[in-house]
Amino acid sequence: MSEAMIGYKGLATGLLALMIGASFIPTDDARFDRLRIIKKPRTTTPTTEPAPTPTPTPTPTTTNALYTELTMIPSNFTVSSEVTTGPLASSGAPDVVGAFRFICLPGQLKSDDPIVYPGQPGRSHLHQFFGNTAADANSTYSSLRTTGQSTCMSPVNRSAYWMPAMLNGRGSVVRPDYVTIYYKRRPATDPECQRMAKACIPLPNGLRYVFGFNMLNPATAPTGAFHYRCDGSGAGSGHYRDIVEAAQNCPAGARLGAVIDAPPCWDGKNLDSPDHRSHMAYTSYGWWGYPKCPSTHPYVVPRFTMGAWYMTDDTLDRTGTWEPGKTVTWHLSSDVMPGTLPSRPGSTFHADWFGAWDPTVQATWTENCIDKLLNCSAGDLGNGTRIRQSWPFSWNANPRLVPIPS
Repeated sequence: MSEAMIGYKGLATGLLALMIGASFIPTDDARFDRLRIIKKPRTTTPTTEPAPTPTPTPTPTTTNALYTELTMIPSNFTVSSEVTTGPLASSGAPDVVGAFRFICLPGQLKSDDPIVYPGQPGRSHLHQFFGNTAADANSTYSSLRTTGQSTCMSPVNRSAYWMPAMLNGRGSVVRPDYVTIYYKRRPATDPECQRMAKACIPLPNGLRYVFGFNMLNPATAPTGAFHYRCDGSGAGSGHYRDIVEAAQNCPAGARLGAVIDAPPCWDGKNLDSPDHRSHMAYTSYGWWGYPKCPSTHPYVVPRFTMGAWYMTDDTLDRTGTWEPGKTVTWHLSSDVMPGTLPSRPGSTFHADWFGAWDPTVQATWTENCIDKLLNCSAGDLGNGTRIRQSWPFSWNANPRLVPIPS
């Protein structure tokens, strides 16, 4: 069984147990969706994708002897109220990495990108956000840490995650039923950390990056090894390069998954970079025969794998044929940029992450789940506690289809 499916089954088991527990809030989809779908007037979308505005160089504050990061900002709520008791996590062995998993629900839809187009609302293609409910074009590390709730279980994770919105070609956005996320890294004491790089470290405060298809330079190879898959009755097993291939193996009623891997190697100096990518890197094997970070990126941080899962219907074209100009099928908002020919549906998949974890909770899952080589699911913190499911949970998006914001 694949790592992704093992992780998803673990998440499902943990979350179902959490839903039965006394700490779970009764379902109230209307309340939750009012916070997730935020429709505000925005500026008119340009006829072509604009050139990026350079991001000011961040001013990190040295808070330790190894690397630079922004000054820690504590949560402005009682963190203990967002943590509850839970079963002790099991060992991750024979796996060599510790894992921390949880599920997010879909949040706001905005044509904003606080990393690529900071301070410029409406200038990006349409994004599906999850995590921090206040994330928008003006978000900073400070604003994320001090405002917003979270669709990722609890506001202890005010990090912002976003990806291109899924469109059905008939005027609607398809919202994911749920998003699976798991962070992994070797324990800091593992000798392989020194073979891979200089050290294995926690996520630094204020780190942000983009990975996957490069919208600013489409000629470059995508990063993150993204793929599509299908899960459910009648689904075909396998990893597919785009939605066209996956759809042939994904009958109506099954879920289409868009899965992507974040980079694990960091340069230790920059929390962002002009292209929003080059301060991060992926490991390679080379002639030495084991995963290793580039010498320019000597720190290994917990990397995460993200999977957005969408319930399919008859609007998904399953013929396996596609030609430029044919968009009456499911596709990502980034596949059909104004002024350009449409790309093959799903081929422009990419994701953005802007970290804003509560520092105490992040330290807990890093020190326990990651550094003690544990297998933590459903927000389990690895020490007999877990993140409380602060928002009503459902395995099905409600509403599932919404009009494309104007």
